Amino acid sequence: MLQTENILLRALEPEDLSFLYKLENDSTIWEVSSTLTPYSKFVLKDYLANSHKDIYEVKQLRLVIVSIITSETIGFIDLFDFDPKNRRVGVGIIIASEENKQKGYAAESLSLVIDYVFNQLLVHQVHATITDSNIASIGLFEKLGFKKYGVKKDWLATKGEYKDVFLYQLISE
Repeated sequence: MLQTENILLRALEPEDLSFLYKLENDSTIWEVSSTLTPYSKFVLKDYLANSHKDIYEVKQLRLVIVSIITSETIGFIDLFDFDPKNRRVGVGIIIASEENKQKGYAAESLSLVIDYVFNQLLVHQVHATITDSNIASIGLFEKLGFKKYGVKKDWLATKGEYKDVFLYQLISE
């Protein structure tokens, strides 16, 4: 079970549609997800209906972050670009509301996922791309041992300007 005293990471359920719809259509976070247009509920229902597929088949996995104390859905943590041949996977995380940020939920979730990918999926490395302005995420990933190994200059076009993106990796020992 992917769980601590404070959070549970679980599979997507049909009841997550409203939360997923709200988050996927929040244009303030499209920059980090490379989203360009809103998602319909129809498309998201189909996504939920197929979310049971194995990570080896679809090369991705989205887990819901739930507060154990309040039973509130507070965010998602995604594994993507799963490459079993080269034993690597990307990771991204979002805590949806400001009141749930800075409470350690992201660190606990990321720590659980790191343990899962190294010990269950047997990956060699986990990677993340973080915009140079996302100080909170940089701090989170560095706190959990990720190292910055590269910079993609002018990688993201946002509101008429370009942002650099840092490549972070955590390599299994």
